[in-house]
Amino acid sequence: MFFDLVRIEVQSGRGGDGAVSFRREKFVPKGGPDGGDGGKGGDVILRANEQKSSLLDFRFKHKFVAENGNNGMGAKKFGKAGQDLVIEVPCGTLVYDDETDELIVDMAEPGQEFLLLPGGKGGLGNVHFKTSRRQAPRFARAGGPGRKLQLRLELKLIADVGLLGLPNAGKSSLLARMSRAKPKIADYAFTTLEPQLGVVDKHDLSFVLADLPGLIEGAAEGRGLGHSFLRHVERCRLLLHVVDAAPEEGQPSPLEAYRSINEELSSFDEALVDRPQILVLNKMDLLTEEERAKVSGEFAGVVDNYYWISTVTGEGIEELKQAIFDLLPSLPAVEISEGAGEDWQLYRFEETEPFYIEEEDGQVYLYGDWIENLTNSTNFDDWESFHYFQKELRRKGVNRALREVGVKDGEWVDIAGVEFQFMGEDEED
Repeated sequence: MFFDLVRIEVQSGRGGDGAVSFRREKFVPKGGPDGGDGGKGGDVILRANEQKSSLLDFRFKHKFVAENGNNGMGAKKFGKAGQDLVIEVPCGTLVYDDETDELIVDMAEPGQEFLLLPGGKGGLGNVHFKTSRRQAPRFARAGGPGRKLQLRLELKLIADVGLLGLPNAGKSSLLARMSRAKPKIADYAFTTLEPQLGVVDKHDLSFVLADLPGLIEGAAEGRGLGHSFLRHVERCRLLLHVVDAAPEEGQPSPLEAYRSINEELSSFDEALVDRPQILVLNKMDLLTEEERAKVSGEFAGVVDNYYWISTVTGEGIEELKQAIFDLLPSLPAVEISEGAGEDWQLYRFEETEPFYIEEEDGQVYLYGDWIENLTNSTNFDDWESFHYFQKELRRKGVNRALREVGVKDGEWVDIAGVEFQFMGEDEED
C-alpha cells in the first residue's frame, strides 16, 4: 500500500525551569542568589528528503515530541537546551494544520527546512529577581510550554514527466525501457500500486519520469486508486499518455481509452486537461501496417501528434525520448503551493494578550501563556514569591479586567487551575 496521506501529532520541547539557589561558600557570608536559567526546549523542524518517495515512515508512529530543556542549576549554571526534532518528509509533501485545514508549507525543494514549532523558552533563575528590597528571592520562573499541533501530510510527487493510462497499457515497461528503474511488470491489471520514479539521461541532460498507478472509470470519485493517483498528476510538467494500441477482446479501443483517461482528469481538475500531453501508442509490434493505419485514422483530428512505440522491441523509444527533451525546456516549472510562510508559527501561536477571561456556569477562568507561566512559577508558600505574583497581576491589569466583567470582592476566580479569592486591590502606578 502506498502511503501518501497521513495524520500525525507533533510537539516542541518545554523550556527548563529556572533554579532557586543561593551562593554558599566559606568566608562568603552574604553570597546572594545564584540560580541559573533553564534551557530552551527543542524546536520541531521539517526537512525535505529527495531519497524518500512515500510517507511510509509515519505508518506506525504518529506522535513526535522534541526534547525538553533542562532545568537551571546553582552557581548561575544554565540548563542544557533540548535537542531539536527534525522530521524528514519526501519532496512534494504538503503540510496542513489538520484542525483548521490551513496549508502551512509545501516541502517541494530537496533539502528545504521549515521551522514548524519553536521550543518553549527557558525559565529565569532567581538571580534575575534580586532587587534592593528583595535580597533573597526564593522563586524563579518556570520554563515556557512546548507547542502541540495536529498535522495532515499529503504527498504529491514531483516529477518532470508523468505516465498515465489505463491499467496494463505498458507504463511500467516504458519506465524500465527509458530509465534504470526496475518497476514490477506483469501481464495483469494494477501491477503498479504505487508511483515509481526513474531518471532518464541523455548526455548531460536528464528528467524525472514517474510511473503512476493506472486509472479506471470513476477514479475522480475515488474508485480504484482514485485520488491517490490523481494527486500526483498535478505535480507533473508533462504527461505521457500511454495507450494500448492492440487491446484484447472486450477492452476499450485505443480512442475510447484515450478519451476515458482525459474525462477522469477533467472530472478531478479541469486544469489537468490543459497540461501538455504526448500520446504514446504502445505495442506496435503486435500490429500490421494496415492495423496501425486504422488506429492512426481513429486519432485523426483528435490529436495533432503522437508516437508509435514497442516496449518489447524498443522501437520508437529513442524518438520519444528526444521529443521529451526537446519539449521540456519550454514548459514551466512545477508550481509551488503558497503556504502560510516562515512566520506562520508567530501568528499561529503568538498571543496578543497576556491573559484571557472566560465565564462558564458562574465560574470565572483566566488563561493564557503569560498568566499560566506566572502561576506555575509562583511558590505560594513563600511570601516574597506570592507578593511578586500579586504585583505582576496588578501590573498587567488583571484586577481591573476582573472588575470590568463584574467580579466582586470575595468571589473565587480560577487562574490556570488554581483558585483565588478576589480582593480587588487598587492598581499600582
